[in-house]
Amino acid sequence: MAAKIESIDINGIKVPLIYEEDKRLPLVTTQIVFTNAGSITDEKIAGLARFSASLLNNGTKKLGSNGFSEQLESRAISISASAGKETFVLEVSSLKDEYKSSIKYLDELLLDPNYTKESISKIKTMTLGSISRRENNFDYVASNALKSILFKGTVLAQPSSGTVDSVKKISLKNVKSFVEEYLVLSRAIVVVGGDISIKEIKKNISKVLKRLPIGVREDVPYYEVVKTPGTSIITKDTQQAYIYFGSPYNLKIQNKDLYKAKVATFILGTGGFGSRLMEEIRVKKGLAYSAYARLHVSKSSSYMSGYLQTKLDSMDEAKVTVEKVISEFVKNGVTQDELDQTKKFLLGSEPLRVETMSQRLNRTFMEYYNGFNLGHSTEELEKIKALKLEDLNQYIKKHKEILKLSFAIVKK
Repeated sequence: MAAKIESIDINGIKVPLIYEEDKRLPLVTTQIVFTNAGSITDEKIAGLARFSASLLNNGTKKLGSNGFSEQLESRAISISASAGKETFVLEVSSLKDEYKSSIKYLDELLLDPNYTKESISKIKTMTLGSISRRENNFDYVASNALKSILFKGTVLAQPSSGTVDSVKKISLKNVKSFVEEYLVLSRAIVVVGGDISIKEIKKNISKVLKRLPIGVREDVPYYEVVKTPGTSIITKDTQQAYIYFGSPYNLKIQNKDLYKAKVATFILGTGGFGSRLMEEIRVKKGLAYSAYARLHVSKSSSYMSGYLQTKLDSMDEAKVTVEKVISEFVKNGVTQDELDQTKKFLLGSEPLRVETMSQRLNRTFMEYYNGFNLGHSTEELEKIKALKLEDLNQYIKKHKEILKLSFAIVKK
């Protein structure tokens, strides 16, 4: 069955329910997604959303982390919390026969999180260790440095895991405040798939939802990329240069021409072999093993970014080549052959993008979350199929803002 959207009425709030029945395996996956509740809320303390997710992954106060995990494992139930950029997700997976039990354990977790000083101390130690190890992950370092340039002075400039200083400041009170403010009914969207009826879902998940405070729903804020490009050079003990680049892209998530931007960026750098960046940087000049550019469009931001690794002595040439390829791309557009090949790939690979239930549920969720009609992705593919070369090149030439490239480079 295709995914569909209904709602659950809880305390006067209509909570959206995205549902797909799949009887092929006796499994059920349930998510409660809280909107505008991810790392984008970390304005005061960087890393708080992810830290709060880690605490909810630490069991209940009554049973403790190990005791709660043992209870779940004995029934083959999985419960996890995670924080993305814009959303916070509670996910429960179980066999069909254990569905009621899985929801009961989720209810217990929300009623009695492991709010103890010991838990906070444990999570701090693990988080600080992870941050410390990532200092030697030069892709991570360069990626964070690029975001700190593109979104200077905003919450998006911060690492989502936080910094050493910010994590040390997080207290039990901070986590409690986060959970109480953001894990609320007015921000919730329920996503369920598997061998279960919609009647049974509503009956069981309602018990959990009724315990959530109503709270306040807020729209996701939008952050512009800085107008003036910048460059950050970070020196590390490295044998390669890590070059990350990015620029503004002037369109928002509901822009009618978003599909053109996707096609254009695929040809420029998302498509791997055959893309402009890969052809020029790897195939023709042998400067890097790979080079990519990607489009990032969400409720909170819109920008293009890319990356490559190269030899230390070819760093400058690689940087100049990136600038040249993008400049020629905007000036001259693409060829008919490039457009035809891109259409073949995007249209031909569509079945692989809706192969599993989780893929279909995620697509339906994103359509709903971004304010589109159900089936928008299929409509977008039809637009790509009908896209003419002249229209695409006119679109590319209008977006000269992608020439305003900022760079974050890790070198020796």
